[in-house]
Amino acid sequence: MAGMNPSLDPAAPLAADRAEPAGATGPVLDRLGRRLHDLRISVTDRCNFRCTYCMPREIYGRDFAFLPRSEVLSFEEIERLARVFVAEGVEKLRVTGGEPLVRRDLPDLIAMLAALRRADGGPLDLTLTTNGSALRPLAGLLRDAGLGRITVSLDSLDDATFRAMNGIDYPVARVLDGIAAATESGFGPLKINMVVRRGINETSILPMARWARREGHILRFIEYMDVGHSNGWRLDEVVPASEIVGLIHAELGLEPLPPNYTGEVADRWCYRDGDGEVGVIASVSQPFCSSCTRARLSAEGKLYTCLFALDGTDLRGPLRDGAADAELTAAIRAVWRVRADRYSELRSEATANRPRIEMFAIGG
Repeated sequence: MAGMNPSLDPAAPLAADRAEPAGATGPVLDRLGRRLHDLRISVTDRCNFRCTYCMPREIYGRDFAFLPRSEVLSFEEIERLARVFVAEGVEKLRVTGGEPLVRRDLPDLIAMLAALRRADGGPLDLTLTTNGSALRPLAGLLRDAGLGRITVSLDSLDDATFRAMNGIDYPVARVLDGIAAATESGFGPLKINMVVRRGINETSILPMARWARREGHILRFIEYMDVGHSNGWRLDEVVPASEIVGLIHAELGLEPLPPNYTGEVADRWCYRDGDGEVGVIASVSQPFCSSCTRARLSAEGKLYTCLFALDGTDLRGPLRDGAADAELTAAIRAVWRVRADRYSELRSEATANRPRIEMFAIGG
């Protein structure tokens, strides 16, 4: 496509004049002036669900070859890389997957990450996104390990709809029990993410809003996105943010809220006649690329600078070859400094079939 951003063309060379001077300090900014603030850490590419918009079971069946254990970063490797990112200004770590709670002994990693500190000595914003299926036995252990917040993916309260969307006939009642366990363990308010897909679960929008408000959770609606190539994405199945907000406003009344911080991806509203918050992540209808401050670390140690990227930069290789922290820092800064990703702003028919990494590999 004429005028395409270089970050969308995997063959585009990196500009030599963007090379960073040796010994450079201070926050690293990308080509669009965006700082590195958030790091999403995928601890596994495996998941016990087969959600239709992420890992449809007809593709990711019993014979699908996931990463062998030897290629997945150890907890010690994850902690070291996270420490390097934090030294470069990252203030928020989100542990994700796949489904992170299928990673054995995950509370041990949470404790290691919770011990990290920002440059000013303050604690990090340490969060985790999960499908909620294993929260009943693990919520308390995660809280004790130092996890700050939990986000649960829940696409419907209707059992039949939820079972169909998760791809394994998993009952919604068990996820609700996991949410209850997290609340009992001191996490709250929880964030609840709902991916909305027209013709599948848009009738669950209002029931989910009523439930989340009653239970004191923060609900986030997510427009169905064209992540990867296996979910059969179509633009006519996207329910835009304006329609979602209009539906809720008509019954419950909403007032806009300002963002919590620069780079927050959700547009936020509060209920006009009381407490409670709802938001929409409108990556398709209202792209927010210009303020994106996220980097992603895959389970095998690749650094990705966009959810819609084709490939990442290997950090595991240098790490296992004995690279010093300064070398890892230089590698990270070199990648971020030439970053110009803004896929959602450039989305068009010309980009529809562009190769992309699957969402489960680098976290949603």
